[in-house]
Amino acid sequence: MHLLPYPVKRAVHLGARSYRRLTSPARVLPSFLICGGQRCGATWLYRALAAHPTVLTPRPYPGVHYFDNGYHRGIGWYRAHFPLRRAARRVRAEYGVPAQAFESTTYYLYHPHAPARIGDVLPWVRLIVLVRDPVERAYAQFAYARARGWEPEDSFARALESEPERLRGHHDRLAQDPFAHSFAHQHRVYRAYGEYVRYLEALASYVDRRRILVVDTGLCFTDPEAVYGSVVDFLRLPRLGEPPRRPRTPRPAPIPERLRRELAAYYAPWDERLADWLGAPASWRRQPTSLAGRAEPATWRRT
Repeated sequence: MHLLPYPVKRAVHLGARSYRRLTSPARVLPSFLICGGQRCGATWLYRALAAHPTVLTPRPYPGVHYFDNGYHRGIGWYRAHFPLRRAARRVRAEYGVPAQAFESTTYYLYHPHAPARIGDVLPWVRLIVLVRDPVERAYAQFAYARARGWEPEDSFARALESEPERLRGHHDRLAQDPFAHSFAHQHRVYRAYGEYVRYLEALASYVDRRRILVVDTGLCFTDPEAVYGSVVDFLRLPRLGEPPRRPRTPRPAPIPERLRRELAAYYAPWDERLADWLGAPASWRRQPTSLAGRAEPATWRRT
C-alpha cells in the first residue's frame, strides 16, 4: 500500500471508509475503552490487549475520538470504525467466549462532555485509566508538543507559567458549546492533566465506579505480567497467549531539581486522594526501593 501513488491510496481509503459507514448497522460497539491519561503508557496497553485473540480493534486508528471531538458525526460514524458482527461470531465459535471490541482515546478523560456521552451511549462499558508520575507526565506532554511544533516555548518552566493564561476560558467554552474544539486544551495542558482524581471523579458521575479500572503505569515497568493479568481479569477476558513484553522504561525527564520539587509538592494532595482509587500509594510516592524488584500487590483496585 505504501508504494501506491497518493491519489490511489486516497481512493482506497475513501472506499474503505464508505464501505465501513454503509455496513455500520452490522458492526459491534466497544465493550471497553482506554480513556486516559495522556502520555501515561496507553500505547503499550493498547498493543498488549490488541494481541489478545478474543479482542477486536478499531480501524484505521487506535483512537476514534468520538466522545470528544467527533460526537456530532453520529453513532453510525462511530460504529463504522469497529469490526463486523460476523468477526465477533467467529471469535465466539473458536474460543467459546464473547468477543470484545475496544478503542483507546486518552483525551476522553479530560474532555468535559466525554464522561456523560460515554455513560449515555455505552452504559455497559468498562473503562481503563492509566496514571503515572504527574511530574514526568507533564514534561512528557511538553516534549511531545514541542517535537510536533505545537508548543512555542522552548522552556518547560515557561510553558508551565503561561499555561493558565493561554488556556483561560477554553474549558468553559468547551463545556458551554458541545461542538466546540480547542487544540490547546487537547494537546498543551501540562500541569492540570496530572490532577487525575479531578477527572476520575467526573467520570464516576456517569459510569459506575466498579467499571473503572485505574492502572499505575509505574508498575508496568517492574511487573508487566501482573498488571496485564489484572487488566485481563477486570475485563473478564480469558487468560490466553503470552503476556506482553516489558515496556521500555522512560528516561527521567530533564527537569531542574527545584522545579521538580515544586511540582511534586503541588501534586501531593492529588496523589494522596489517588491512593483510594489504586488501593495503595502511587508508585512514585513510595520509597525508591519499592520498585526495585517485582511490583507490589496492589496494581489496581476495583471499587
